[in-house]
Amino acid sequence: MSSTVTAPRPWLFSPVVDLSLFVGTAALALALVPLGPLLGVDAQGAAPEWTWVTGVLMVDVAHVWATSFVVYLEPRELRRHPLLYVGTPIVAAILGMAVYALGEAVFWRLLAYLAIFHFVRQQWGFVAMYGRRMGETARLGRVLDALMIHAAAGYPLLVWHTRLPRAFAWMREGDLVTGLPAWVVAPASVAYALIAAAYVGNAIVQSRVAPVNWGKHTVVAATAACWYVGILGTNSDYAFTVTNVFIHGVPYLALVFLYARAGARSSERPRGIGARTVAFGVLPFLLTLWAVAYAEELLWDRMIWHDRAWLFGAGGDIGSLRALVVPLLAVPQLTHYVLDGFVWRRSHNPELSWRLP
Repeated sequence: MSSTVTAPRPWLFSPVVDLSLFVGTAALALALVPLGPLLGVDAQGAAPEWTWVTGVLMVDVAHVWATSFVVYLEPRELRRHPLLYVGTPIVAAILGMAVYALGEAVFWRLLAYLAIFHFVRQQWGFVAMYGRRMGETARLGRVLDALMIHAAAGYPLLVWHTRLPRAFAWMREGDLVTGLPAWVVAPASVAYALIAAAYVGNAIVQSRVAPVNWGKHTVVAATAACWYVGILGTNSDYAFTVTNVFIHGVPYLALVFLYARAGARSSERPRGIGARTVAFGVLPFLLTLWAVAYAEELLWDRMIWHDRAWLFGAGGDIGSLRALVVPLLAVPQLTHYVLDGFVWRRSHNPELSWRLP
């Protein structure tokens, strides 16, 4: 991955877009927390159905399928790394069925921790992108950036493990490991405070010799605020949902759309379905993702969960086929986790250099 930057550029896209994605999304999520009682949240903090539809279906599940616009709906990219792109879902299905054979609880626990890792690493990815844009090459600064963003997400996660069970879960009840002693919170709090102080101190020093990297600081602050409020500041499934999925899924959807649109607007003709879709604007892009997300969740609900007959219709018991169906339905999610670690690396995807210069 090239680390050279010709001139500092403080925004990934533009001030308006970046601030809307990171400050706006985080502010909306945090504002929704105290408004919960006015929006149908009960005294136990259970998430009302509208939060599942908007947060889980239209953002979380949709952003998983958005990876298709970068890979599977981009013929040239698909041809560039066919073994990775074709092999990943196949391997995911095989490994998923193997893990499920060890027990349903084992499968969901592993999937939950893979999701947590993915969520944390995405925030680091945005921080790293901002650092690269601003031409930040100092090793100390990069180490502090990594420590800060991982602490901003990792500290609430660690404390959460000392307070299980909570009124919410990452995916399903009991998916996190219990038994972490409460005494670890004190040293973790000290470590978090020291990391934050070092990060702020380094930012102040850097501001005297270089432009302030407001985009990077925005991502760090939004992550710290949303993860703390959603996991530790409240004990509510509703609060966890709105603070967790929006700041993760909305920026990613925007990133994919803007990347795909750059390809559609290039001097070359649009090559795939993805480029042709985004060429018509953001609404066709979102409608496509929402339709596919609805289809996936319909299968989950009718065959596995049976929670939302009002939205998906009545389902039925699939019996022993569950051991086959559950891992297969998880393939899009697992594929997204794996491919997201490749497609946004310039060493892997040379088109990043001109689509997201």
